[in-house]
Amino acid sequence: MATDKYQKIIADFDTHCQRIAKATELKYGESEKQKMERIASLESDYIKWFEYYFPNYAKVKSAWFHKKLASLITKNKVIRLLAELYRGAGKSVHIDMGIPLFLLFVLKDLHFMLLVGETDVKAKKLISGIQAQLQHNKRLINDYGEQFNYGDWADGDFVTKGGVRFMAIGFGANPRGAREGSERPDYIVVDDVDNRRHFKNSQLMSESVDYITEDVWGCFDNMEGGTERFVYANNNTHKKSITNRLKIYFKSAEAKAKEDGDKSSFKVLSVCAVKDLNTFEPEWPEKASAEYWRKKFRDTPYRSFMREFMHVHVEEGKIFKFEFMQWRPSLRLDRYDALVFYGDLSYKDTACFKGLWLVGKLGREFDIIHGFLRQSSRIQIARWLYDCYEDKKLARHAIKYRIEGLFAMDDFVNDFDTEGDGRGYHIPVVADKRPKADKDDRIEAMAAFFERRNVFFNEGERNNYDQIELKEQLLSFEKGGSAAKDGPDALEGAFAECNRTARIDKFETRTTPISEVHRGSKNRY
Repeated sequence: MATDKYQKIIADFDTHCQRIAKATELKYGESEKQKMERIASLESDYIKWFEYYFPNYAKVKSAWFHKKLASLITKNKVIRLLAELYRGAGKSVHIDMGIPLFLLFVLKDLHFMLLVGETDVKAKKLISGIQAQLQHNKRLINDYGEQFNYGDWADGDFVTKGGVRFMAIGFGANPRGAREGSERPDYIVVDDVDNRRHFKNSQLMSESVDYITEDVWGCFDNMEGGTERFVYANNNTHKKSITNRLKIYFKSAEAKAKEDGDKSSFKVLSVCAVKDLNTFEPEWPEKASAEYWRKKFRDTPYRSFMREFMHVHVEEGKIFKFEFMQWRPSLRLDRYDALVFYGDLSYKDTACFKGLWLVGKLGREFDIIHGFLRQSSRIQIARWLYDCYEDKKLARHAIKYRIEGLFAMDDFVNDFDTEGDGRGYHIPVVADKRPKADKDDRIEAMAAFFERRNVFFNEGERNNYDQIELKEQLLSFEKGGSAAKDGPDALEGAFAECNRTARIDKFETRTTPISEVHRGSKNRY
């Protein structure tokens, strides 16, 4: 009798089984020869096989990395595979269901599958997918016969007529039951077990890795020539996560095997949602277009998008805290001691964000007045600056225009001049070629201004995309981290130039009459 805890899951399971049966209705009129030829053709290609037998999952064409996954797993009898795939990449349906059933029916190379989920309930729900297919998939039953024998996914344990066992446990549970008897697991999956609530507990994370490498891997028979297929599937959201710790270990194991001249059984397959954040070209274009991902990026907090879909570890507010972020209306521009437009434009159109910020300084305080921070071309940022210059009537004010200057910056200045040619006037943009300290050191030092509550975002642009993006990049900044920092870099340049300008303007020139110089001199000639 099912407990209340499982009643909804069981109801969902029954509905799922009905969908499977409906989706796999057979088309009659096929001869036995045609049937055998069809099966042989399907079995020659995992993706074709998957898309035929599981139409309710294969609503779009499978991705290249699904085929790669299947190839790595099926062609290597001993493998430790870390599938670092972005959220929504369809990893579970292939790793937990499609590939093991391909091993079972086509390759006849599966005897005992152990699935480890984040919790006992989640693990059983994942393993239920296989039982549902064995019992209700009419295409599988028609081509391979009735397979289900006894047991129940709700108990986390069931067996096929051929004696193949499927078992599910929650992460951290003692897998002793998988190590009893003559048959030990030959296919083990650990699926989506990272829990962000535990990331700050280093001891717990370390123990979790030990659980995998000792308790879970210890379930294998450890016999030379035996089959040991292990797959860990998760997106990589945090540098202290189980996923990232395992990735570091797997990479190290690969390197050691290479040094010894051996073929490594450790593999890492890493796939992000898009190839870059400029074109947003998707890795799975059949499922979602570049425009879909562009809007997803726009509508998702930067930190969340990078963690969930790009495997970039963004630690919120490590240097720049939330409480440092202040908003107030900017002053009239003629009130400031110094005004500087400063840009960090990057060298490649597709590489980084391009940042350009107007900062005003009054006394000890800095106002972030207007800005541009996007992944775009240099032509677009030049056009934006000229539009801003005209819309805000900046010609009335003494503003310095600087861009971070290295070997390629003369070309960048030319982009601004070219835009000016078309408008009949030129903004005096100059490359700042003075040597600078390390970028991360400079940005980190700038945090002191924020900590002292001397920095303000423009209240009038609180909902402005560029201001929001700058705030996100500041909160995401970590010394040595991989998160975008082009906005903070441009802002630091503006602060530094404001300080230099204000210091010069505030310096009072003192004069002494020549008569005072000569007074008291013994020799005036």
